[in-house]
Amino acid sequence: MRKGGGLADERRAFRERLRMEAAERFVQGDENAVIAHDLRVSVRSVQRWRKAWSQGGPRDLTSKGPASLPMLNDELFVVLEQELLQGPTAHGWPDQTWTLSRIKTLIGRRFHKSYTVQGVAALLKRHGWSCQVPARRAVERNETAVAGWVKDLATGGRTVAALDAWLVFEDEAGFSMTPPTARTWSRRGHTPVVRVRGRSRRRLSVAALACCKPGGRSRLIYRPCPDARPDGRKSFSWKDYRDLIQTAHQQLGGPIVLVWDNLNTHLTAGIRRYIAERDWLTVYQLPPYAPDLNPVEGIWPVLRRTTTANRAFADPQDLITAIRRGLRQLQYRHNVLDGCLTGTGLAPTPP
Repeated sequence: MRKGGGLADERRAFRERLRMEAAERFVQGDENAVIAHDLRVSVRSVQRWRKAWSQGGPRDLTSKGPASLPMLNDELFVVLEQELLQGPTAHGWPDQTWTLSRIKTLIGRRFHKSYTVQGVAALLKRHGWSCQVPARRAVERNETAVAGWVKDLATGGRTVAALDAWLVFEDEAGFSMTPPTARTWSRRGHTPVVRVRGRSRRRLSVAALACCKPGGRSRLIYRPCPDARPDGRKSFSWKDYRDLIQTAHQQLGGPIVLVWDNLNTHLTAGIRRYIAERDWLTVYQLPPYAPDLNPVEGIWPVLRRTTTANRAFADPQDLITAIRRGLRQLQYRHNVLDGCLTGTGLAPTPP
């Protein structure tokens, strides 16, 4: 077996329990195929276990420990993990991506031990690491300010939870006639072609509210941007946000703690006046460069991957109809809304 490989302690104990169960079935006289089917293992494994059991009894089926000791034990891997958490740039690489070859090089530099790329992959998996798509964070982001904002919102969230209030997150997004491209199946060697509208660049703006409450189901309230405006404005005005908040208050039937970003329309004198005159409305401004704290930011990718992906819209009205249908379906998918909220870590807790 490759040096540093083998099974983890938990997996090795699990396999030993399977062999002990098989030994009990051997005493009962069960067939190899029946035992393999019940234990979900191969017939060859059961045959090998029966042979060892017939020669030495259950003692020969106990685990003999790892086939070989890893070159990096648990104590050394803790040191390696600390080095990995510093990031590739701290070790001289130009970007922030850890690859197996880079980790192999780091192990050679730090511990003077030679691993293969496959051995590095087995080492990482054995200690709970996996290859993942990283989340993006802005360089300008102030982590101290974000932590302080989360603490303030948690305090306010517990207060409004005791007052039976709703925690509401707001965000807006634009959708164009040219849809995003998703994956599709095709014969190998033949690239599939998706037909889309090439001339129209018409966009549709949508504002949505993700509403949650301790002990209640999450809600989604949305409103597309009005098409016909006397002033020719193509985006939401502060009056549109006012009407959306008022609609949410009527539908939710309780106090609201509203969380939104620092868009200039959110900071106009008209919307500030409206907020100050409502005792049922409390507003928190998101810190700059922190979209990961807004669960509505997770709703837009779901909509783009399902409703608008790989679709040729006939006209702007077709786009509006598709967006409305997709949002209406998301209103009934409470698990998606709860997942987006849980990802922010800001779910309200009961008092």
